[in-house]
Amino acid sequence: MIGERVATVTEATFDRLVLQAEPPALVEFWADWCPPCRWLGPIVDDLAAEQAGRVLVAKVDADQNPGLVRRYGILSLPTLLVFTGGIEQARIVGARPKGRLVAELAEFLPTLSR
Repeated sequence: MIGERVATVTEATFDRLVLQAEPPALVEFWADWCPPCRWLGPIVDDLAAEQAGRVLVAKVDADQNPGLVRRYGILSLPTLLVFTGGIEQARIVGARPKGRLVAELAEFLPTLSR
């Protein structure tokens, strides 16, 4: 599902929606109780709208999907993972301003504008 919206993925849908995605995928692991996650959320939403059709942007609720948290060794929230061809290419831990986040992701998601 690629569009202007962020895809919500679960343990049941992660492999199909993220690992088998044709474009690169940016996945945010987050939780309701996490203030930095609430701060970063709108930035991730903006990236989804800006990258519609070029990057799959998805979110994983860490509390609801502990198997994925264990599988990817998520130790802090928020954590962003970039996948290309089903392989993790990058990991960013913690919230950042949008400009800094885009600069860090641009190496792995070349469609991002700086």
